[in-house]
Amino acid sequence: MEPYVKSHIEHGINTIEFFHPQSNSLPGKILEALAKEIHYAGTHEETKVIILKSSGDKTFCSGASFDELSAITSEEEGLKFFSGFANVINAMRKCPKFIVGRIQGKCVGGGVGLAAAADYAIATNSADVRLSELAVGIGPFVVGPAVEKKIGTSAFMQLAVDATLWRNADWAKRKGLFAETHETIEAVDEAVYRLANTLAHSSPQAMAAMKKVFWSGTAHWDELLIERAKISGSLVLSGFTKAAIEKFKTK
Repeated sequence: MEPYVKSHIEHGINTIEFFHPQSNSLPGKILEALAKEIHYAGTHEETKVIILKSSGDKTFCSGASFDELSAITSEEEGLKFFSGFANVINAMRKCPKFIVGRIQGKCVGGGVGLAAAADYAIATNSADVRLSELAVGIGPFVVGPAVEKKIGTSAFMQLAVDATLWRNADWAKRKGLFAETHETIEAVDEAVYRLANTLAHSSPQAMAAMKKVFWSGTAHWDELLIERAKISGSLVLSGFTKAAIEKFKTK
């Protein structure tokens, strides 16, 4: 199957789904399409609430595309690639509609960022999380502010420093990354659509006002996340990172 981002609106619920054959990784085109779809949904009057999901049943999102990371040859290219993550996170935080994250599997790197930027994330018990960036010589600079805001500085540091250790869904729920966890994908879907249906019949004005309150103090993220993208875009050029990425790609 070819990678895609698609959306479907029904009864005020706008479901945005992404897919990539490499464990739902995030190349630049997927990031660009996600940011556009989220922005559009936020301005679309028929949309009352957004569900963000991915295809498949094992991995919600495996983070940055290693193929694209290994192809970066300049700081300008690095900035452009990591700005894709910045644009998605900023689109999610500025969107006036609530975003419900449907987390059906493991989250790595940027996938943790997407879960954190969702206003309410519902996950399976198999949705382990890991910020693996340090293991390949970079760091969770762009998604870090969203993750830290959601789970706090201490938990964010635990994820960022011990970059090879998986934390299970119960840990993520206790830290606040996930609002709910369920045994099966079917149970997750039931919970997601129950909440989405309730929100679709709630006051759009009240939800927009709540969203502003929830994300207060983040107006500077338009600039902050781009500055963070510059850091990642520079580090990805190092010999350490190039070698680490190639090692991961051959596993």
